[in-house]
Amino acid sequence: MFRELGAYLDSIKVRDPAPRSRWEVLLYPGVLAIGLHRLAHWLFKGELYFFARLINHISRFFTAIDIHPGAKIGRHLFIDHGFTVIGETAEIGDNVTIYQCVTLGGTNPTNGVGGKRHPTIEDDAILGSGAQVLGPITVGKRARVGANAVVTQDVPEGATMVGVRARPTLVEAKDYQKDFVPYGTPCSEIFDQSTQKLEILQCEMEQLQKRIAAFADERKPDDKKTATKGRDRA
Repeated sequence: MFRELGAYLDSIKVRDPAPRSRWEVLLYPGVLAIGLHRLAHWLFKGELYFFARLINHISRFFTAIDIHPGAKIGRHLFIDHGFTVIGETAEIGDNVTIYQCVTLGGTNPTNGVGGKRHPTIEDDAILGSGAQVLGPITVGKRARVGANAVVTQDVPEGATMVGVRARPTLVEAKDYQKDFVPYGTPCSEIFDQSTQKLEILQCEMEQLQKRIAAFADERKPDDKKTATKGRDRA
């Protein structure tokens, strides 16, 4: 038990440069929330729902983190700071990192698998602050969700999602299988800042050219009909 706790605290130190010792990590609200959730989840599986909810409310009062007792959480989840909400049917794998103000929220259960309303977060995923991951979707292994992104569809393994509604960045998943980087992704490792604007303009130009070509193809039948009418009148 103590060996497992030590491994958990060490896994947080690897992902957070702030603490100087395990004792500091023990004071983190995320660590207390996970510990109380383990107890609440054990009561929930024993169908002691009232007591499970009681532990949940105590945890939320002290940590500002609301984890439903029914949520399934793997090893070494790190919730950095508070104000996080994790729904009843959410499933979280191993070594997942969640920053503040993240919601693993639910949608109408008829839209997905019966009884499954909340997302599944696979191993080593990172959810940036303010991210909203909604519905019975899957965030793949080592995927990264940017700050304030709203995710409503499955996220491929290794992808980086940004925006509202969240879309993948130009980074190829195979190029992003890297070690954990605290506080997100250093853009300088992905783009050359001196050419990034040019690359974006080139992408926009290509999209515009495709639209012009598609519009020209749509106009061709109309042009043929006009030419035919002109010959008939002549």
